[in-house]
Amino acid sequence: MKTCPAFVMLASGLASLVGVAAQEVDSFVSVRAPVIALIHARVIDGRGVAPRDDQTVLIRDGKIAEIGATAAVAVPADARTLDLTGKSVLPGLVLVHEHLFYSVFSPHGPFHTNEMEFSFPRLYLASGITSMRTCGSMEPYTDLQLKRRIDAGQTPGPKLHLTAPYLEGKPAAVAQLDSVEDPADAARMVNYWADEGFTSFKVYTHLTTDELKAVVTAAHDRDLHVTGHLGTISYRTAAEMGIDDLEHGFFVMSDFIPGWKDNDLPNPVAAQHSLETLDLDSPAVASLLHLLIDKHVAVTSTLAILETFNPGRRMMTPAELETLSQPARENYLTSWARVNSRENKPAQVIWGKMLELEKRFFRSGGLLVAGTDPTGYGGVIAGYGSWRTVELLVEAGLTPLEAIQVATINGAQLLGIDHETGSIETGKAADLIVVAGDPAKDISDLRKTELVFKDGVGFDSKKLFESVKGSVGIE
Repeated sequence: MKTCPAFVMLASGLASLVGVAAQEVDSFVSVRAPVIALIHARVIDGRGVAPRDDQTVLIRDGKIAEIGATAAVAVPADARTLDLTGKSVLPGLVLVHEHLFYSVFSPHGPFHTNEMEFSFPRLYLASGITSMRTCGSMEPYTDLQLKRRIDAGQTPGPKLHLTAPYLEGKPAAVAQLDSVEDPADAARMVNYWADEGFTSFKVYTHLTTDELKAVVTAAHDRDLHVTGHLGTISYRTAAEMGIDDLEHGFFVMSDFIPGWKDNDLPNPVAAQHSLETLDLDSPAVASLLHLLIDKHVAVTSTLAILETFNPGRRMMTPAELETLSQPARENYLTSWARVNSRENKPAQVIWGKMLELEKRFFRSGGLLVAGTDPTGYGGVIAGYGSWRTVELLVEAGLTPLEAIQVATINGAQLLGIDHETGSIETGKAADLIVVAGDPAKDISDLRKTELVFKDGVGFDSKKLFESVKGSVGIE
């Protein structure tokens, strides 16, 4: 049997590309050694407890081998030692409403997303995210391939926990989404994507209660999770049906719309009014919070994306704008100006109330987790937007240490990986962030991230950020 010369050349070329990819990953690595000692560091362990000063974190073969006062830890002679005097070490962030796509708005067509398989993994890792859930896929096979390449060390990025394509009812909210036909079709899709390697499912705004029940049953039969950006189903009904997580805090709940019932599409004006006039101290609100906590339903805070629709809020920083491609930058600036061209007092009232609800849920014992959600009109991007997500938890009333807890160990608990990551503890993966500051006092010091360790390999944050300038919106 003869071998086609063109095929041989193609196979040889692809093999060489794999080698080049591995070398490219190495170009972002600034610390790699069997034994690494981070000495004189301030340790913020992710569990909400007070930081410990002048600590040494000993890393051996990608795991945290020892933590203790620098004076008490014996550093092996062959260790690669980094003096972190004045700097902080945190767990790698574990964020759970992330995407590998970015919104592209055009005056010539409908809402659309482009896959960011090049820029977003780098941006996420650069900002300190070492584990993340994608929370909805537009290009599922790209996501799967990207995960394989990251796991194989062929491209830089966090550890990916993949959510299948959105499970949407009729009509599909976005042209890139499909609609399930009925409960049986919904269950079929769960099993299909589970077989392909996805580990969680996200139901979307038009799914019916019968379809949600089928999704939850099929997913739980395989010990997989279901989350939801709800619309036609109330938080209470979803919780009673066994949903594991609710997205966007309390901003998209329909529970308090007068006269509304499940399976109806909420009227946007009525939905906004119900949140604007909501009495946070009412028995009905307390009852809902208690139900979610009793049913062990997590709530995902996505404040960074929601902020972009509220006039008078921050604009992207110059560093963020440099990351955008020119068309994406122009689209963002136009959309931001449009949002900020008019006053929207109801949005401001709702913003304050929804932040308060997230804080009350957390302080009452609920599992509050966080995510960036780089969608909307393009006002949030991976990495930089991830930092903003954590900053806004502090604006909501959490302490910096509580916000770090939400963005680390809480996310790990939701994903079921808290035994291996999410906090700085002996035996866990050395997924760590080195920050030139003290985010326990000023949460914005997260923006001073210098090094990100994933399984004990230290990546240069600045190099990763610089590598994607002008890319977001294209690749």
